[in-house]
Amino acid sequence: MPTGMAFECLRVFRGVASMDNMKTAVDRIGVGKKRDVNARFLAMTSHYVFDPEFCNPAAGWEKGQVEKNVRDARHRLWQLMPAFPNLNALNEWLEERCKLLWAETPHGRLPGNIADVWDVEKAALMPLPTMFDGFVEQSKRVSPTCLIAFDRNRYSVPASFANRPVSLRIYPERLVIIAEGHVVCTHERIIERSHRQPGRVIYNWHHYLAVVQRKPGALRNGAPFVEMPEGFRKLQDHMLRRPGGYREMVDVLSLVLHHDEQAVLCAVEMALDAGVPTKTHVLNLLHRLVDGAPIDQPDVTPPAALSLNKEPEANVARYDGLRTTGGTRHAS
Repeated sequence: MPTGMAFECLRVFRGVASMDNMKTAVDRIGVGKKRDVNARFLAMTSHYVFDPEFCNPAAGWEKGQVEKNVRDARHRLWQLMPAFPNLNALNEWLEERCKLLWAETPHGRLPGNIADVWDVEKAALMPLPTMFDGFVEQSKRVSPTCLIAFDRNRYSVPASFANRPVSLRIYPERLVIIAEGHVVCTHERIIERSHRQPGRVIYNWHHYLAVVQRKPGALRNGAPFVEMPEGFRKLQDHMLRRPGGYREMVDVLSLVLHHDEQAVLCAVEMALDAGVPTKTHVLNLLHRLVDGAPIDQPDVTPPAALSLNKEPEANVARYDGLRTTGGTRHAS
């Protein structure tokens, strides 16, 4: 939200702000100064307690030299622009560059540079409240496959909210799903302008644990579980080859609902390295990690007194005597 970020940079502001008729604020331009302002922009003006004054269309002289100064500063700001990993890094870099530019640019009408005049003017302005939570909210209905659609892409939602309405809060870099007054899940927003390629499906395999707990066989070809960490997929390859392996694998994956995922993944990787990829061994290692007990136990050599004098024999014929006790033959 550029307006809120500008307030955060300036730290203080006055009670009136002159603005363009941007689409993020104005839904329709009326006669004269009449404007139909959208609800989220009105919420922001109430939060920061200021009155917006929208300029007339195609009347650049109403803002004095603002547009000319912005055009001149744009060339100075973006000449040496490095690459940024995300939008937050870009905004932080731009804020620092603007402050350096203020310190380098003379004010023109008052003595000193823009930064010096700004320091003097701060005392006469209003203090800044907390940061406004700027988002666009839409109502969505979760599909039977636990997905919601936004901008040609689909995002997963926990299975317990299938076929139910949710609220989608749209931020520039993320999407937040709200249901029953609580945050259900968060996804990184995928922005792709190409209409020649089909939309993407963004899964979170945690959202489908409730499904596989009822139907363990869904692990076989379930698309959400393709994106599991490498350790879980290796354990799945071992377990699904054994009878009852689907249920055991679901029990292991469900451990992330009660323990830290990294701790569960570490226990799985240790079980794979030990060559014992079983549910029991994973649980044993996980409890040792959670309790802080040592993992590597020394080898124990039993004393000679505990050695067996006579090895037991696997002779099932001995049970035949139980079937004919006292001359009476029992049913087999």
